[in-house]
Amino acid sequence: MVAKPRRSTYIPQEIEPKWQKIWTERGVMKASDSSPKPKYYDLVMYPYPSGDLTVGHARNYVMGDVLARMKRMQGFEVLHPFGWDAFGLPAENAAIKRGGLHPQTWTLDNIPKATRELKMLGILYDWDREVTTCMPDYYRWTEWLFLLFYERGLAYRAMSPVNWCPVDKTVLANEQVINGRCWRHPDVEVEKRDLEQWFFKITDYAERLLNDLQLLDKWPHKVRLMQTNWIGRSQGAEVDFPVAGHEGETIRIFTTRPDTLFGATFMVLAPEHPLVEKVTADDNRARVRDYVEKARKETEIDRLSTEREKTGVPTGGFAINPVNGEKVPIWVADYVLVTYGTGAIMAVPAHDERDFAFAQKFRLPIREVIRPPGGEDDDLHEAYVGPGLMVNSGQFDGLDSKTGFDRVIAWLEEKGIGRRSVKYRLRDWLISRQRYWGCPIPIVYCEVDGIVPVPDDQLPVLLPEEYKPLADNPDFWRTKCPKCGRDARRE
Repeated sequence: MVAKPRRSTYIPQEIEPKWQKIWTERGVMKASDSSPKPKYYDLVMYPYPSGDLTVGHARNYVMGDVLARMKRMQGFEVLHPFGWDAFGLPAENAAIKRGGLHPQTWTLDNIPKATRELKMLGILYDWDREVTTCMPDYYRWTEWLFLLFYERGLAYRAMSPVNWCPVDKTVLANEQVINGRCWRHPDVEVEKRDLEQWFFKITDYAERLLNDLQLLDKWPHKVRLMQTNWIGRSQGAEVDFPVAGHEGETIRIFTTRPDTLFGATFMVLAPEHPLVEKVTADDNRARVRDYVEKARKETEIDRLSTEREKTGVPTGGFAINPVNGEKVPIWVADYVLVTYGTGAIMAVPAHDERDFAFAQKFRLPIREVIRPPGGEDDDLHEAYVGPGLMVNSGQFDGLDSKTGFDRVIAWLEEKGIGRRSVKYRLRDWLISRQRYWGCPIPIVYCEVDGIVPVPDDQLPVLLPEEYKPLADNPDFWRTKCPKCGRDARRE
């Protein structure tokens, strides 16, 4: 008897529905909370339901499904959930482009179609655990978590300079500003504004985040290095420079090289530094104000670029170097950021590449205070940033720079003019929003009681059905203070 040849043709219209039906009937994608098996949680980031799914979505979610299937075969009880990251600007802008649809209408219309496409791919999600972040039964817990952070001092409100898109009427991240313009609207110039914003205090966890990167030994080295640089731990000293002619006023700087303090020949303030106006001489005021206004329109990425030419203006004011009593001129320059360190630097051009380029351009003094091993007293043609022996540094002459680092800090602390300090490049997470389509912040402002959190039994604070900015909707923001019952205003 001749064996019948096996059919090798793959006909997805027949095979896929058959097996998807079997998987569904057997419930192979469902995770049991009471299972004795070891548990495995497999979450691929939820998509924005702001448009059609793409091949990129399929790539991500198929890879996650492969991992989930492998873990099931290895004997794990796998929780492989799915949901929709439904709030935010992408969905709102997409709805606007389609004749001003309500974002909720657009979002909820997209979800069934995307769900159908994902099921056609045969991905084994536990659809019983599906969540949609724009639904009240979900964002009630977003609000609850915010209040928990607030209660523990991890959510706070502060003034902050931000990139503002006048079209989207919202804050942009630095990465969303390209050549001074909004990434969504290339013809729109981004504005700099100072706004009071809500933040999560993630900097409280900077050291823990940094240390725990060592636990991620299976992550690629380059990814861990990127994370390390993003957190950006710097160890050094804070030093107070008195401002000449302003009794009791000081400029506090942070330096990672206290061993180079004697080489500071000028100071630089960030354009946004609060002392710029105070230290600026009358003859320089118009020029400084013009420079500050131009600098505020630039992104931090542009300002920190090593390829662009250094710019700056003198304030006409002076500070006193506390280690040697020398008067040093105060400049304003955009390569110093108010959001890092203290927003002011002591410039040591002999031992910092950016300061060296700045000093050469503006013909400012350059004084060597760290001599390379085996080096000689000679004109510097470039900044020397390595270790060496301290020279031109008073009582610290002859010390190696590593020893000098600690000795100078100890001397600063003894004199009460400085202190050991650690800084991080990591910044607190700005969570405020200025648009309609997002989770309300459960805070009430009362003239008597100030900032009052919404009580748990009043959650969720519902997003109003009428589609317009919350600030323009008095039916939403008019409320009563939960503490005293007086008229109050919602966030």
